[in-house]
Amino acid sequence: MTPPTTRLTMAQALVRYLSAQHVARDGVENQFFAGMWGIFGHGNVAGVGQALEQYAPDFRYYQSRNEQAQVLASVAYAKHRNRLATFACASSIGPGASNMITGAAVATVNRIPVLLLAGDIFAERIQAPVLQQVESEHTQDISVNDCFKPVSRYWDRIYRPEQLITALPEAMRVLTSPVDTGAVTLALPQDVQAEAHDYPTAFFEKRVWEIPRNRADAGAIQRAAAWICASEQPLIIAGGGLHYSDAYDALEAFVARTGIPSCETQAGKGALNYDNPGNLGAIGVTGTEGANILATETDLVIGIGTRYSDFTSASKTAFMHEGLRFININVAEFDAYKHNALPLVGDARVTLEELAEALGDYAVDAAYRERVHDYNRSWDAEVHRIYNLEHEPMLSQGEVIGMVNSLSDAGDTVLCAAGSLPGDLHKLWRTRNRKGYHLEYGYSTMGYEIAGGLGVKMADPAREVWVMVGDGSFLMMHTEIVTMVQEGIKVNIIVLDNHGHASIGGLSKSVGSDGFGTKFRYRTESGHLDGETLPIDFAKNCESLGAHVIRAKDREEFSRAMAAAKAHQGGPVCIVTEVDRRQRVDGYGSWWDVPVAEVSESASVRQAREAYVAYKERESYYQ
Repeated sequence: MTPPTTRLTMAQALVRYLSAQHVARDGVENQFFAGMWGIFGHGNVAGVGQALEQYAPDFRYYQSRNEQAQVLASVAYAKHRNRLATFACASSIGPGASNMITGAAVATVNRIPVLLLAGDIFAERIQAPVLQQVESEHTQDISVNDCFKPVSRYWDRIYRPEQLITALPEAMRVLTSPVDTGAVTLALPQDVQAEAHDYPTAFFEKRVWEIPRNRADAGAIQRAAAWICASEQPLIIAGGGLHYSDAYDALEAFVARTGIPSCETQAGKGALNYDNPGNLGAIGVTGTEGANILATETDLVIGIGTRYSDFTSASKTAFMHEGLRFININVAEFDAYKHNALPLVGDARVTLEELAEALGDYAVDAAYRERVHDYNRSWDAEVHRIYNLEHEPMLSQGEVIGMVNSLSDAGDTVLCAAGSLPGDLHKLWRTRNRKGYHLEYGYSTMGYEIAGGLGVKMADPAREVWVMVGDGSFLMMHTEIVTMVQEGIKVNIIVLDNHGHASIGGLSKSVGSDGFGTKFRYRTESGHLDGETLPIDFAKNCESLGAHVIRAKDREEFSRAMAAAKAHQGGPVCIVTEVDRRQRVDGYGSWWDVPVAEVSESASVRQAREAYVAYKERESYYQ
């Protein structure tokens, strides 16, 4: 007997299939796709566009203003949902598709699931070259969508409508994998999108993908327990995997019972609240004083769900103990083996629970525990000092962070991605809830902030979201304010105007230059950009896009602006304030490897090179 079939276009079958996909973990089930973002053009309007119109509102369509932004919003959504839900993103061919490449890199670097449906040229090729087609003299089997291959965890081009039957389950396998997840790209030729096929009806039945909690090897857990018991000053590095595993309670119990202190990466921040006495806060280039001091002394690093970026390891200068060893708990074997570690390849939550059981009644000595508590208290005092600088004639960035932190509610979320803000937030933000801190710092994407704020708010509508964005990032991508207006979504956006790229300006000075090319100034007769500051009015810009706008120039006005933003109902709110780019937060003994010119006519560059060479001697592979 022939199984029943349903005749659909490839695009219709795609939307039907996506709407039937669910995930489940620990007995909790939800629909995996919250809908589809898209900008229509030739290459998707008659295929995916028609299918979305046909199946609305069962599978909701959202209109973005930029293809990259729709991917960034999807990344933020999936990150906030601990990778248990996401969006699909559709584009036309050519620039519409290639605009999504940066977003694909963001997703893959951060191990966040997003499905990209890139419109493609005609599979039949009769019309070639079509508008926006990139031709090759060496093959006809190529398009701009091949550029997605290096930044996708799975890539396929659908030449025939029936190929969906094998391609879509493979795409879902990767999207729902705790190990292999990232961007999944399906290139969809525009003629194939509109072609029909008799699909098995069973293909569109509800499917639930179970998210496993993989266990680490039992013998490896016993060896890890022995290493910890033999250690004098063990130190935990909490990474993003703690969030994705929902391992908060396991970490809190482990730290409380053993007394082993915990430090935080950007992705791991918030796994413990700031006032937990075992929490040393940020580590590495943007780390706290106590965390960076103990990092130099520790003889055993326990990395949990971290991939050890150079900011975490301070370009491999953070850890200095001669007998240093690593234990890495990570669901990904690739990350678990880093730094010649003892790998515990498994889910963070269950591995921590099983490691705690193997440790029995082990605990660090009382003096070490008390030293950790002292560092936690002294750092909180330093944060308080920076929050209340009373800097003049304009606010410091640290003060603005302090007011947003102090005047927002404990259940709110702050969001950022690039510039000098992430480093200051990493050190200074007092996390008061497990999802209160959202930083995209794997790719540190300028322009992520506003689109990301939209994604977090869509993931958790009851939560107040505070986007903190510098003027440089704002200028790169801010048009999703229009989407917030269109959808009636309220996000609070704090625009910090420091008249340029302050982070790279500071980095420029540290390598012996003087902030060349980092200030927003007119070009003068000298040929340099050293004239008057450009008169950019960010408040008017936000207002023109439909946002409710508040200007604030001092502490009193900013406090009133925060209250007004909290009270505002419906649509985005933008608070615009000027900050002093010269008032910076200290680095607290950390270093980041940014090569300095080996030869130069500049004395300041030569001096910076000498300091650079001295630091290079401290770098180690920990092997």
